[in-house]
Amino acid sequence: MNSWLKTPLLNNKTAILIFANSGQQEAFAKQFKSSQLLFDELNCQTLKKVKATGLPYFHISENEQIGATFAERFTNAIQSIYDKGFDSVISIGNDTPHLKSGQIIQAAKELKNHDIVLGPSLDGGFYLMGLKKSHFSAETFLKLPWQTSRLSHSFYRLIEANNTRVFKLEALSDIDTVSDIKFILGSKKYIASCLKIALLEVILEANQIDYSFQFHFTTSFQNSYFNKGSPHFIYA
Repeated sequence: MNSWLKTPLLNNKTAILIFANSGQQEAFAKQFKSSQLLFDELNCQTLKKVKATGLPYFHISENEQIGATFAERFTNAIQSIYDKGFDSVISIGNDTPHLKSGQIIQAAKELKNHDIVLGPSLDGGFYLMGLKKSHFSAETFLKLPWQTSRLSHSFYRLIEANNTRVFKLEALSDIDTVSDIKFILGSKKYIASCLKIALLEVILEANQIDYSFQFHFTTSFQNSYFNKGSPHFIYA
């Protein structure tokens, strides 16, 4: 677990939780080539943005996470920050290239007047969650449908039921598929040049795979079409 404080902030009771696996671990979960190189760079960029806020932070990767499920690991990670004496936690991941330091700072400011700050992802989840300790329930968190498109609906329903004061940041896209990467590169939002290169590398490799598949399929089809023997199924 790594922590860092850019400047001494008196009476600062808000900490950032970077809940993100290493690039090596992400390579097992993401279904595209060069995912490790990409997420190594995303982790690097995320760390730079967090440091720029001047807030204390804790990076909890797969080596420090505790629990058998995502819900357990995420809940335990948040609780561990509260146990260190902080009153508010701003949790982020490593898969949102357009996240800016200013949005994290804004979340910290909004937590002074709101109970929860949310940064919604376009896929139905959240790229940022700012939570006051007084409004955090480990039992409730464990029951939420994490890593599904139903998460935001379930979360907002809880907010409405408890009359919770919530502030929402701009919706951003995170990275789960190659299509997400294409969408992000096609936007006009700023991306660091080194990260853009890593994103483009994934697209180039994906296009090469598509071309290889198409060539193999076409060749197999032509060979089969001119086969004078019995018809047979083709498995590309």
